[in-house]
Amino acid sequence: MSSPVHTERSEELVAAIEQELSALFRRSRSASLRLARRVHPEMDAAGYALISQIELGTASGGAGVRASDVAQVLGLDKSTVSRGITQLETLRLIERVGDPDDGRARLLRLTTTGAERFEAMRTQRQTEFRAILDRWNPTDLADLGRLLARLNDDLS
Repeated sequence: MSSPVHTERSEELVAAIEQELSALFRRSRSASLRLARRVHPEMDAAGYALISQIELGTASGGAGVRASDVAQVLGLDKSTVSRGITQLETLRLIERVGDPDDGRARLLRLTTTGAERFEAMRTQRQTEFRAILDRWNPTDLADLGRLLARLNDDLS
Protein backbone atom coordinates (compact mmCIF):
# COMPACT_ATOMS: atom_id res chain seq x y z
CA MET A 1 0.00 0.00 0.00
CA SER A 2 1.27 3.47 -0.83
CA SER A 3 2.20 5.82 1.94
CA PRO A 4 0.39 9.18 2.17
CA VAL A 5 3.67 10.96 1.32
CA HIS A 6 4.17 8.77 -1.75
CA THR A 7 0.57 9.32 -2.89
CA GLU A 8 0.83 13.10 -2.37
CA ARG A 9 4.13 13.25 -4.29
CA SER A 10 2.65 11.16 -7.11
CA GLU A 11 -0.36 13.50 -7.35
CA GLU A 12 1.98 16.50 -7.53
CA LEU A 13 3.99 14.87 -10.31
CA VAL A 14 0.89 13.98 -12.31
CA ALA A 15 -0.47 17.52 -11.88
CA ALA A 16 2.84 18.98 -13.10
CA ILE A 17 2.88 16.66 -16.11
CA GLU A 18 -0.74 17.53 -16.92
CA GLN A 19 0.12 21.23 -16.77
CA GLU A 20 3.12 20.79 -19.08
CA LEU A 21 1.10 18.70 -21.54
CA SER A 22 -1.63 21.36 -21.57
CA ALA A 23 0.98 24.00 -22.41
CA LEU A 24 2.43 21.76 -25.12
CA PHE A 25 -1.03 21.15 -26.65
CA ARG A 26 -1.77 24.91 -26.68
CA ARG A 27 1.54 25.59 -28.40
CA SER A 28 0.86 22.76 -30.82
CA ARG A 29 -2.50 24.23 -31.87
CA SER A 30 -0.88 27.61 -32.41
CA ALA A 31 2.00 26.02 -34.33
CA SER A 32 -0.44 24.11 -36.54
CA LEU A 33 -1.97 27.37 -37.71
CA ARG A 34 1.47 28.88 -38.41
CA LEU A 35 2.52 25.77 -40.32
CA ALA A 36 -0.73 25.79 -42.28
CA ARG A 37 -0.13 29.38 -43.32
CA ARG A 38 3.33 28.40 -44.54
CA VAL A 39 1.70 25.91 -46.90
CA HIS A 40 -0.95 28.42 -48.04
CA PRO A 41 -1.92 31.79 -46.52
CA GLU A 42 -5.62 30.85 -46.57
CA MET A 43 -5.26 27.40 -45.00
CA ASP A 44 -6.42 26.93 -41.41
CA ALA A 45 -5.14 24.60 -38.69
CA ALA A 46 -7.75 21.95 -39.53
CA GLY A 47 -6.54 22.00 -43.13
CA TYR A 48 -3.01 21.40 -41.87
CA ALA A 49 -4.13 18.25 -40.04
CA LEU A 50 -5.90 17.03 -43.17
CA ILE A 51 -3.09 17.75 -45.61
CA SER A 52 -0.57 16.18 -43.22
CA GLN A 53 -2.62 12.99 -43.06
CA ILE A 54 -3.12 12.90 -46.83
CA GLU A 55 0.62 13.37 -47.35
CA LEU A 56 1.40 10.66 -44.80
CA GLY A 57 -0.99 8.28 -46.52
CA THR A 58 0.63 8.77 -49.92
CA ALA A 59 4.27 9.23 -48.88
CA SER A 60 5.16 5.61 -49.62
CA GLY A 61 3.99 5.90 -53.21
CA GLY A 62 0.33 5.10 -52.66
CA ALA A 63 -2.28 6.33 -55.13
CA GLY A 64 -4.06 8.30 -52.43
CA VAL A 65 -6.15 7.95 -49.30
CA ARG A 66 -9.88 7.73 -48.71
CA ALA A 67 -11.57 10.64 -46.98
CA SER A 68 -13.22 8.19 -44.57
CA ASP A 69 -9.79 6.88 -43.54
CA VAL A 70 -8.54 10.42 -42.92
CA ALA A 71 -11.63 11.12 -40.79
CA GLN A 72 -11.11 7.95 -38.78
CA VAL A 73 -7.40 8.53 -38.13
CA LEU A 74 -7.99 12.13 -37.06
CA GLY A 75 -11.09 11.27 -35.05
CA LEU A 76 -13.20 13.78 -36.97
CA ASP A 77 -16.73 13.71 -38.29
CA LYS A 78 -16.98 12.95 -42.03
CA SER A 79 -18.79 16.26 -42.66
CA THR A 80 -15.97 18.19 -40.97
CA VAL A 81 -13.42 16.39 -43.12
CA SER A 82 -15.53 17.00 -46.22
CA ARG A 83 -15.55 20.77 -45.61
CA GLY A 84 -11.80 20.76 -45.06
CA ILE A 85 -11.20 18.74 -48.20
CA THR A 86 -13.30 21.18 -50.19
CA GLN A 87 -11.16 24.05 -48.88
CA LEU A 88 -7.93 22.23 -49.76
CA GLU A 89 -9.26 21.49 -53.25
CA THR A 90 -10.26 25.12 -53.71
CA LEU A 91 -6.72 26.13 -52.72
CA ARG A 92 -5.46 23.57 -55.29
CA LEU A 93 -3.41 21.73 -52.68
CA ILE A 94 -5.14 18.36 -53.04
CA GLU A 95 -7.09 16.56 -55.73
CA ARG A 96 -9.46 13.63 -55.98
CA VAL A 97 -8.40 10.75 -58.18
CA GLY A 98 -9.94 7.41 -59.08
CA ASP A 99 -9.17 4.45 -56.86
CA PRO A 100 -7.35 1.86 -58.98
CA ASP A 101 -8.80 -0.91 -56.78
CA ASP A 102 -12.41 0.36 -56.86
CA GLY A 103 -13.59 2.35 -59.87
CA ARG A 104 -16.47 3.87 -57.86
CA ALA A 105 -14.29 5.27 -55.07
CA ARG A 106 -12.24 8.47 -55.06
CA LEU A 107 -8.90 8.95 -53.34
CA LEU A 108 -7.24 12.12 -52.08
CA ARG A 109 -3.68 13.07 -52.88
CA LEU A 110 -1.58 16.21 -52.90
CA THR A 111 -1.31 18.16 -56.12
CA THR A 112 2.18 18.97 -57.35
CA THR A 113 1.81 22.45 -55.83
CA GLY A 114 0.49 20.98 -52.57
CA ALA A 115 3.35 18.52 -52.34
CA GLU A 116 5.96 21.22 -53.06
CA ARG A 117 4.52 23.62 -50.49
CA PHE A 118 4.08 20.90 -47.88
CA GLU A 119 7.66 19.71 -48.35
CA ALA A 120 9.02 23.26 -48.11
CA MET A 121 7.10 23.79 -44.85
CA ARG A 122 8.26 20.42 -43.46
CA THR A 123 11.89 21.18 -44.30
CA GLN A 124 11.68 24.55 -42.55
CA ARG A 125 9.89 23.02 -39.53
CA GLN A 126 12.50 20.26 -39.21
CA THR A 127 15.32 22.80 -39.40
CA GLU A 128 13.72 24.83 -36.60
CA PHE A 129 13.07 21.72 -34.50
CA ARG A 130 16.63 20.48 -34.97
CA ALA A 131 17.98 23.86 -33.84
CA ILE A 132 16.08 23.41 -30.58
CA LEU A 133 16.93 19.74 -30.03
CA ASP A 134 20.59 20.13 -30.98
CA ARG A 135 21.02 21.75 -27.57
CA TRP A 136 19.85 18.54 -25.87
CA ASN A 137 22.19 15.68 -25.03
CA PRO A 138 21.64 12.34 -26.79
CA THR A 139 20.53 10.58 -23.59
CA ASP A 140 17.77 13.14 -23.01
CA LEU A 141 16.67 12.84 -26.65
CA ALA A 142 16.51 9.05 -26.39
CA ASP A 143 14.56 9.31 -23.12
CA LEU A 144 12.13 11.83 -24.62
CA GLY A 145 11.52 9.64 -27.68
CA ARG A 146 11.02 6.51 -25.58
CA LEU A 147 8.69 8.20 -23.09
CA LEU A 148 6.63 9.96 -25.77
CA ALA A 149 6.19 6.63 -27.57
CA ARG A 150 5.09 5.02 -24.31
CA LEU A 151 2.63 7.84 -23.59
CA ASN A 152 1.21 7.64 -27.13
CA ASP A 153 0.81 3.86 -26.78
CA ASP A 154 -0.99 4.28 -23.45
CA LEU A 155 -3.25 6.99 -24.85
CA SER A 156 -4.33 4.89 -27.82
